[in-house]
Amino acid sequence: MSMKIFIYRYGSICEPDIIEAFGRLGFSVDEETIEIYNKNLYPAECVKHVSPRLISGGYSFVFTINFFPWLSDVCSIMKLPYLSLIVDSPVLELYSEALKNSCNRVFLFDRALFNEFAHVNPGHIFHLPLAANTARNDRVIRSASAATRKRFASDISFIGSTYEEKCPFNRAKLPDFERGYANGLIEAQLKVYGYNFIEDVISDSFAETFLECTPGSYRFPPGYNGSLRAVVAQLYLSVKVAEQERLRALKMLSDSFSVDIYTGSDTSSMPNIHNRGFARSIDEMPVIFNQSRINLNITAKSIRSGLSLRIFDVLGCGGFLITNYQAEIPELFEPGKDLVMYDSLENLHELCAYYLEHEDERRAIAQNGYEKVKQLHTYDIRLLEMLNLAFAAQTAGN
Repeated sequence: MSMKIFIYRYGSICEPDIIEAFGRLGFSVDEETIEIYNKNLYPAECVKHVSPRLISGGYSFVFTINFFPWLSDVCSIMKLPYLSLIVDSPVLELYSEALKNSCNRVFLFDRALFNEFAHVNPGHIFHLPLAANTARNDRVIRSASAATRKRFASDISFIGSTYEEKCPFNRAKLPDFERGYANGLIEAQLKVYGYNFIEDVISDSFAETFLECTPGSYRFPPGYNGSLRAVVAQLYLSVKVAEQERLRALKMLSDSFSVDIYTGSDTSSMPNIHNRGFARSIDEMPVIFNQSRINLNITAKSIRSGLSLRIFDVLGCGGFLITNYQAEIPELFEPGKDLVMYDSLENLHELCAYYLEHEDERRAIAQNGYEKVKQLHTYDIRLLEMLNLAFAAQTAGN
């Protein structure tokens, strides 16, 4: 008889791949999708809806992408293991008191996040990179028609937001001194790859002033232990850095090369870029990654050391990837062999020019990256690692 698990969904791009992988590993999966269709639910409503299912379900454990404090509290009462895979940063729910619950097995894809939170619940918080579904990607790419492949062919492509429309820093009405200080920090961080220093250098008083001057700014709910510095650094300033890096990189490249962007963002500041609108994640993105001569990854600065999902997705589709330097990349991939890293915008321009001219090298690197993901970084492999960590901790009596 297969083990039965309960997955609470909110619509993450990872969920279908993870559900498919759990199925391949022999689990019977029950899904709750209420939050996919209603994003305005209060925790009390979620508890009322989910609790009866957990009481009657006979589940081995509960699983979510990202962390839901109310669900952790329910699992704690019911003595059910709660496995949470963090795929974003920041996830401000990690500052909740519920992170301390002994039912938790929380997996953080970013080691900087792990270092920040591991002490809160020792033995229950783990570092675990993300992964890709190469089996699905292979199916989608194989079944794409010649016309579809041609439609999604690019010299250089980027799929994602420029962050302009979702950058809350742009709402801040700061006094001149604080605005100058913030802009100076942003410009300095733009020049540094592999280390996000913003939270380390801003003061509590600057963070308080910033939030007071920002309409609708985030405040921690009761029962959260986060610092205001973390909120301002991760939710506001780091997002502004990411916006500026993406806009500057894409404008620079589109002024020299043929660049396609798949986005809902306003790209009017980049007159030479080709805005292709949104790409469907399931049946279009794999073909775009596969058919682009160069795929770009420009990691959000709030991801301080880890590898974003886009890195695994591009490589898992056989795409050639140029990505910004992230501290954890060399732990999982060999730079120059599996993918290519840049450490400044000038370096990015040089690399794009070089690899557009060197087809054989580009193809060999893309093939190596694909083989590395297929051998070591699929969801099937990652979920087995996750389960081993989760239940080794349980049997050790933590």
